[in-house]
Amino acid sequence: MSGSKVHEILSAWLLNTGQAYIQHTDLGITIILLPKYRKRVIKGKIAIRIKQLFFQACQINKWWIDELNVQPDHVHLLIQTKPRESVSQVVQLLKSGSSKVIRIEYPELEEYRWGDSFWSDGYFGESVGVVNESVIKN
Repeated sequence: MSGSKVHEILSAWLLNTGQAYIQHTDLGITIILLPKYRKRVIKGKIAIRIKQLFFQACQINKWWIDELNVQPDHVHLLIQTKPRESVSQVVQLLKSGSSKVIRIEYPELEEYRWGDSFWSDGYFGESVGVVNESVIKN
């Protein structure tokens, strides 16, 4: 039996039994990134440029930003990606691309960093679900 036929039968069964059937293909991830030494440098033109770079990266990679909160000492993202992409891959693309551009466009930030990166090592990343425990139990 083909996959589409199984999908058709399953959909019909779920419809007849009153069960909700949602095909969700995106993975929600919350990510927090810090500039080196948690310096409070993400403000003004730099904050605007980081937002632009993150939206650009998401557009290129076909991701969706649900929330982007830029603070002087950290950036918080809620992003939808494809499940085949790991959190570390997503973070690597966001951090490496934006760091390179920020270092080139804002050389005055040189005094705030040692080494080649605008961002600190590491990140916080966690998958986010839309289903709570009561839905799973039913």
